[in-house]
Amino acid sequence: MEFRILGSVQICDDQTGMRVMPSGAKQRALLGALVVCVGQEVPSGRLVEELWGDRPPLGAANALQAHVARLRRLLLSSSGRGAHHDWLVTQPTGYALRADTSATDAQRFHRLVSEGREAATVDPDRSVRLLRSALGLWRGRAFEGSERGPICATEASILEEARMVALELLYDASLRAGQHERITGELEGLTVSHPLREQFHELLMIAQYRCGRRAEALGTYERLHRRLIRDLGVEPGPSLRRCRDAILYHFDPHPGREAVVGPSHGSAAPHPPALGHRPDDEVRMRLLAHEIALLRGRVEELYQEHRALAVRLSGSRALSLPPP
Repeated sequence: MEFRILGSVQICDDQTGMRVMPSGAKQRALLGALVVCVGQEVPSGRLVEELWGDRPPLGAANALQAHVARLRRLLLSSSGRGAHHDWLVTQPTGYALRADTSATDAQRFHRLVSEGREAATVDPDRSVRLLRSALGLWRGRAFEGSERGPICATEASILEEARMVALELLYDASLRAGQHERITGELEGLTVSHPLREQFHELLMIAQYRCGRRAEALGTYERLHRRLIRDLGVEPGPSLRRCRDAILYHFDPHPGREAVVGPSHGSAAPHPPALGHRPDDEVRMRLLAHEIALLRGRVEELYQEHRALAVRLSGSRALSLPPP
């Protein structure tokens, strides 16, 4: 039997395929809290707080026992093992869900993400499949439809951040696999729903650049830049700035990921730097060369302005001035 919390709290019998969702938000919250602490005793006081917060009813202990009794019957009726396995056991000071820690969709999600992370550099196509399978386990917000007390609320926050990291790993692996055209639209949606998460914007910039949409990639950076300044009063992080600089000067934003399409004019992307040279150093050298060229151009402009002014002042001839 598998216990599911990546969405509404459910019980799924792996023998019959039957899915059962406890009736009532408190029943779902009780099961959710026990699933989070599967195999461990959860003190009755913590479960009372989980179900009623800091305003428990009179006779909260009896009310909790009644909820536990109903949940125990539901577990027994939902399991193909019948009465031969007591899923919800009474402990000296609380209750415990007696199940393997791997019998939850959350643990299955973590396992697939770990396998996808390990495969990212050696087999990005397999990494993409594993990570999409992991993210496919989500049916909505964790513990959706439950009254979430401290146990479930904390776990929901941890799981949501793990989901965000899995999405970042997925799109990084997709870029390594050359799937930039497929993921651009998905990343655009994520930057809208998570407007301050820099990694999504960086991945989108790389995908747009690989699709030949260099101007849009730079526009993505500028929108985030303005948003960060306005909402948080901070500049984009160094990784995002390096990505912007690389795109600005037609240099592949992340040579470690496969580059298929280059700048917006359609030419091939620059080759990754030779071994022994860091990509960041190559970008800095291009930036320095560009700044020197700008400086030389400005000096030349000033020299020409000075000559023109000298001609006007003399009224007849230009002063002899040494070249810059």
